[in-house]
Amino acid sequence: MPMKRLLIILCLALPVLFAGCSQEEDILPGQREKIVSYLERTHSPTLIPDTSVEEGSQLPYYTVSGNTVYRYIKNIYNPDRANKAEVGANSRVAITFRAYVFTYSNITDSTFPFWSNDPLLENAYRELGLNVDGGVWSFEPLWLDLQGDILKGLRDALLGCREGDEVEAYMTYNMAYDDVNFSTIPRESPIAWFFTVDTVE
Repeated sequence: MPMKRLLIILCLALPVLFAGCSQEEDILPGQREKIVSYLERTHSPTLIPDTSVEEGSQLPYYTVSGNTVYRYIKNIYNPDRANKAEVGANSRVAITFRAYVFTYSNITDSTFPFWSNDPLLENAYRELGLNVDGGVWSFEPLWLDLQGDILKGLRDALLGCREGDEVEAYMTYNMAYDDVNFSTIPRESPIAWFFTVDTVE
């Protein structure tokens, strides 16, 4: 291939190759900043980063995985927690969950998840006309294999949890459904997963 033609192709291709990087650089810092602001100012209870927790403190805190998944474990100070099975890289885990498109505001009982297996929501789903009897919606615990095909952000949120943990995980779009429209989820949406770890194997 003549050098001139190769240079023209490279010049045309480079903007396309770097468009994804630029987009990620533009969106991710903003999403990270908004999630941290929410956790430290709006979330109830107000959370602090785990790096600010002093020894002997009982203050609620959040941890960060890869600067993109922010996790709060409600029962972290439960003295019996250390005796429960821990989620590792090779674990199979059953969870009961509610998953939301995160809008940087408090998620309340009136905030409707885009996906859930929480039995407490079964009647609400019926009232919306969703087919909860035909297998589309299941209200049984969801089994996940951490070595299998699950969301990167959910895998990060589960690692280190223990059986019985009540968890809130907030993740930037690249750790969830990325930059594509997925079902009713707009592209580049940050996601929040609220889940209970039912079983760890």
